[in-house]
Amino acid sequence: MNLAPRSRRSFLRNGSIATVTALTQSVGFPYIQAADSALLGHGAFRYRVVPGWGDLGPSTPVNDCHGLVIDREGHLILFTNETKNNVIVYDRKGRLVHKWGTQFPGAHGLSLVTEGGREVLYLTDLQRHQVIKATPDGKILQEWSLPKNTGKYPKPDEYRPSWTLHLPNGEFFVLDGYGRDYILQYGADGEFKKVFGGAEGGIVHWGPHGGMIDAPRSGEPTLLIAMSDQQHLLRMSTDGRALGTIPLPGGNPRQIRRVGDHYFVAHLGDNWPKDRNCRGFVSVLDSSLRVVSNVGGTAPEYGPDGQLRPMAHREELFQHPHDLAVDTEGSLYVAQFASGRSYPIKLERV
Repeated sequence: MNLAPRSRRSFLRNGSIATVTALTQSVGFPYIQAADSALLGHGAFRYRVVPGWGDLGPSTPVNDCHGLVIDREGHLILFTNETKNNVIVYDRKGRLVHKWGTQFPGAHGLSLVTEGGREVLYLTDLQRHQVIKATPDGKILQEWSLPKNTGKYPKPDEYRPSWTLHLPNGEFFVLDGYGRDYILQYGADGEFKKVFGGAEGGIVHWGPHGGMIDAPRSGEPTLLIAMSDQQHLLRMSTDGRALGTIPLPGGNPRQIRRVGDHYFVAHLGDNWPKDRNCRGFVSVLDSSLRVVSNVGGTAPEYGPDGQLRPMAHREELFQHPHDLAVDTEGSLYVAQFASGRSYPIKLERV
């Protein structure tokens, strides 16, 4: 079920966030929209929802909204497992630029990478058990299934890649976040190099869901991985050594995006998987990976021991944030999983 903008606006209540709605989507989740006068977040990172942004109506439906990136032209690219249009490209105002894709029933991870001066997309599909490289307008360039020589998979369908992470030199890593929690490394030529992680590497299931290459101004780049149900971020060297964890109690980190000196983390829910109807929020972390704002969540609090206290959602806004993007004006866009087929939410920074 898709709501037209007029229907969405009907859920605003007296200029504040609606906490109750009579509408329940067919999957059982309520759609709740925040009013444009309601401020969300803390400190220097406060936002206001833009009502009705990105609602394209029945002609361009979504199902689960999984991946979200912004290209060099400022277009927002969405990856959804709705096979009528797996890839939807928006302009800044939420209008349709173009759409493509009917072949990705397990659409999940989306990475935008510059190779040889051009931008390309790396997609992961859980049902196809593949990583796919494509142009932004839909030309398939290359596909990777499970390599035959990993020695880690008794059955090929145990491989369910969730996201790809890319080094500046063209090498990339595939996170098997829905399979056996391994990390597969590929060379710049696209050839498989090695596999690490998994249970014997100390990675607990469910673990490596999303992440990024964290490339400091000085020093070696590292993998920064969103460890979903484990409620922390994991930092690893590019050769597979664990370097430390960043606890995010009460969260369920699904993806990390770095913008300048800050990191933005989408939390699927604050009591997942025990409560699969739980709501989520978005955390903003500073350069030291300390939480400074929770958009839609409780204010971050660190105790005398320096440990972050458990976080939780506070506003009835999000339903399972899965990925996010930040534009050049600081606006925040959030794609949601299992949220009643809702389009991405745009929040303007105040």
